Order: sequence, then structure tokens, then C-alpha cells
Amino acid sequence: MATLTVDDAPGAARPRERGRRSPLWWAVVALPAAAAVAYTVLTRRLTGDLHYVLGALRTGDAAGWSPSEVFTHRPFFYRWFVAGLDVLTFGGVTTREAIMAAVGVLLAAAAAYALHTALLRRVTGREAALTAGATGLALALAPRTDFLQPEWAAVVLTVFGIAAVLGLDRPWPAALLGTLPMGLAVMMKYSTAATAAVGLLLVYVVDRGRAVRLGLLTAAGSIGLFGLSLLAGSREWRWTEDMPRINQDSFGRTGLDLGATFHQSVAWLADRAILTPVLLLLPGALLLVLSRVRGRRRLAELLLVAVVIGLGALGSVVVQGNWFSYHGAQLPVLAAALWGLAVGGARRSPPWFFGAVSLAYGVLPVLYTGAPEGLQRPATAWALCFAALVAAGADTLVAARRNRSGRRTGPRGVGAAAVISLAGVVCLTGAIWPGSPHRVLDGKVMATSTDYLHEMRDNQAVAARLGAAMPQDAPVLYLAFGDTAYYLDHPVQCRYPIATFLQRTRFIADVAELPSYRENADCVDHDPAPYAVLDWSWFRPGSVDPALQRRISAVYDCPPAPAQGDKTVLCTRKNGAGQAN
Repeated sequence: MATLTVDDAPGAARPRERGRRSPLWWAVVALPAAAAVAYTVLTRRLTGDLHYVLGALRTGDAAGWSPSEVFTHRPFFYRWFVAGLDVLTFGGVTTREAIMAAVGVLLAAAAAYALHTALLRRVTGREAALTAGATGLALALAPRTDFLQPEWAAVVLTVFGIAAVLGLDRPWPAALLGTLPMGLAVMMKYSTAATAAVGLLLVYVVDRGRAVRLGLLTAAGSIGLFGLSLLAGSREWRWTEDMPRINQDSFGRTGLDLGATFHQSVAWLADRAILTPVLLLLPGALLLVLSRVRGRRRLAELLLVAVVIGLGALGSVVVQGNWFSYHGAQLPVLAAALWGLAVGGARRSPPWFFGAVSLAYGVLPVLYTGAPEGLQRPATAWALCFAALVAAGADTLVAARRNRSGRRTGPRGVGAAAVISLAGVVCLTGAIWPGSPHRVLDGKVMATSTDYLHEMRDNQAVAARLGAAMPQDAPVLYLAFGDTAYYLDHPVQCRYPIATFLQRTRFIADVAELPSYRENADCVDHDPAPYAVLDWSWFRPGSVDPALQRRISAVYDCPPAPAQGDKTVLCTRKNGAGQAN
């Protein structure tokens, strides 16, 4: 989109490239990309956060609670989004997860197609194809920690919103069409308002009037959607108030320490880039795009927009305080879109140096996992980012020299575009391989994708052991994290399938004063389930609120934590316990 600004083109569509197109270069790029997507659908599996939501929704549904009424640590519209995906699934655990992955990929492809259609009205065919294609592929090949999360869903909805507002001729109808997806993007997690704001700024770069219209309508639409969630969700306002208070690291509890925030941001960005190496290419791609801008005022404006986008995206991570990688799921997608724009907009000289670095960074995650411990640190990631920027700078100098001489490298550079695009595909696949990192902390790879899959198989085996020790479909009180509820899949008798509020008293004593906590605590001894599943390592009865510990001990007999292996045990209700409530 920013290429519109390169030549200071007005809102009218730019002419498309003339001449016969190569019938082969699309296949050179599309076939490997399709193979990577198919491999990802079959092997990626879902992350633990999705297990948490699905476990709560499924066990709550078995007890008669709708997604509007069950607590899942996620807002109303996201709960219904996941529930809608789950309705489409069938079969065993692996099959159901593959179906959800396939549906997610189709959503990403639909968003990319809509964006491509809209961009064709304003940029060349190559720019539209590479920008939209890179965007869709970044969404489809997102790391497991990002995929189908609220932040990921917000990016998909924002892409739809951008496509809608840029795709129609009449500005007000276009803005009205984009309001629903943009408003829903805000509703995915509330903090995802930052993602919608990034989308508005990107529209502003292309068409200020449409951005203002979309912003006004999105603000009104978001308020309306939030009001709808309050009317349709029986506890939504209470949960909206209570949820920020159970995070001990939230900005509201800790305040702002500029020095600590800066150092944490530097480390978090490096960790995020190791997971998704396309993020390392973002500064270089930005340089390539801005090098084509004419006029100092326009250049300054675009630089300011880029800074605001970066600070806004990082700010949403800072405010939440947890520094989880998926809180920045919009950044790799933004980097991929900018990468496509930078490569697709090359005229006289393809960015060969930048393309070579893109290709090399595709294997970076696997190589980084096997690197010596001394190299696994944030400084390494920042050095690699600088190397990509230098490569882009070299391509900028080559392009400037060719512009002065008036020479071209080829008639249309179709073959060059195909080769560099293929390098981009390789780069975007970096996060999906078995040896790629699953979790990175302060530059250190804490777990690979293979490690995570082994852990999930162990969790499934634990659930099978617990399920064999009680009657089929017997109701359960889960004093364990969402993976246990997801794999065990026994119904609950409470609208709080996962005891999140109860467990948080381990860290924050005043959580016990929240209305949601009191309602969650009543699940223990008001019409208690005949069984409870207790994860000693997660819940730790000796560390939670003492009054809660006494209530649990009064109702359930729980074996001690095993000395070795998994610490999850099955508790049985004491005779007559809870019957008087």
C-alpha cells in the first residue's frame, strides 16, 4: 500500500504493468508455498492457550453453559469465534485440530484474496500479489503460539477491514463495510484495539479521508459490539472488570518503569524475531520502500507513521505486562506485507542482497536452536536485523545507480521477482519445522516444536490415566490448567471450568476479594462434582488462599503429589460433603 506514496500517486488507481506475464513464475512460488501450508495444517497442532479455551467451552457446553456464559479468560466474541470453529470439527484430537487449522488457513487465504483484490485498484499486479500473498502466508504459517489466538484473529479481521475500505469506489459505503471486521478485531481481546489502530494507520497512508471515516465508524461500532456482548453475556461486565486484576504483571499493578520496560522490550523483540525471522527483515523492507518516496514532507510523514505503528504495537504488549510472544502477532504479518511491497515495488533493480538474506533467514530458527549457548542472546538477533538492513541499503544504492544510468536488469524482471519471492516463502516457513523454537526467553531457546509435541502427548497420556479411574462422563472440578480439561473432556458443574481465579491467589492475595473469585470458589462446595482433578504443580493448595484450601479439604480427598513424574492426581468427594449447600 505504501508504494502508492512512492510516486505520490493520488487516490486513483495506478496503471497496471503492461506486457505479457510469465505463465510459470506463479507456480515457482505458489507450489512450494502450498506444500508448506499443507505440511503445517497436518503437523502444527494447537497451542496450550487454545486447549484452555476449547477445554472450557467443551466441558462447559456438556453442562449446559453456552459460550456466552462460560468463563474462558477470553472476551465474548473470541469465545464464539473459537466455538464456531469447533463446531466444524469431528473425530479424534489430531483430526479435530487439523480441521481447525485448515479452517484457519482458509480464513487467512480469504483475507489475502480480499486484500489482493483491493490493492489491484491502486498498485501494480506484482505489488498486489506479493503484498497480499506474503500477508496471507504469514498468517497461514504463523507459529503455533500465534495461530488462532485473539491477536491472530484480530489481524485477519483487520486485513478484511482494510480490503473493504480500499476496495469500493464510494468512500462512506466502503468505510461502513469495513466497520464490522475492524470492530470485531477490537473485540477479540480489547488490547487488540492496537491491531485495528495499525490497520487504520495503513489506510491513512493510502487515503486519509477513508481512514478518518473508517476510524469514526469503527469507534462507534466497537462501542456497539461491546454493548451487545454485555447484553448477551451474563457475566461479561463483571469479567471485564475482574480480569485485569488477576495479572500480577499488568501495567495497572506495576506502573511504568521506563528503564526496565526498554530492556524488556529489546529482549522481547529479539525473542519474537527468533520465532519468526521475517521480523528481522522489517527495517530493511521499510528502507527499500521509503527509498522510493519522492518529497521530504511525504518521507517525514511516512517515517512518523512507521514509528507510531511500531510504538503502538509494542505498547499493547507492554500494557499487558506478560510479554508473551503472541501478544505481538501483528508484527510478523506487518513485516511480511512490507516485505512483499518492498520486493514487488522494485523497478529497475531487484533487491538481490535483501533476497539472499531473506533466503538465509528461512533456516535461521533451526540453526539458532543448535547454536552454542553463548550465541543465544538478544544481541545476536539484533545483529542479524542490522545485517538485513545493510543488505537493503546495498540494494538501495544499486537501484539509485541504475536509476541515474537509466539501465534495467531485464524487460520486466519477472524471473527475478519469482526467485526473490521464493526466498520470501522460505523465510516465512522458518517457524513451522520440528526443530524450530517453540518458546524463547531472553534469547535462549527453552523448547522446540518437537519438545512441545512430546509434552502434549504426555498430557494426553495423563488425561487417559485419569479418565480410566472414573466413570465415563462423570462431572469433574478442574483444579488444573486447560490442557487437562481439554484432553480429559469430562463435563463440569460450574461456569468456571478452569479455576483461574482460584489459582491466582497464589500470587495476588486480593484476588480473593473479587466477585468472580467468590463465584468460582462456590464451585468447590456448592453442588460439588463427584471428582476433582488437582495439578499440584499448577494449583498448589498450600499456596492459594487459606480459606479456599480449607474448603477444598472439607469436600475432597486428594492423594499427595507423586514424588516423580506428573503431579496431577484424581480427588474423590467425601461422603456427604457439599450436600447441605
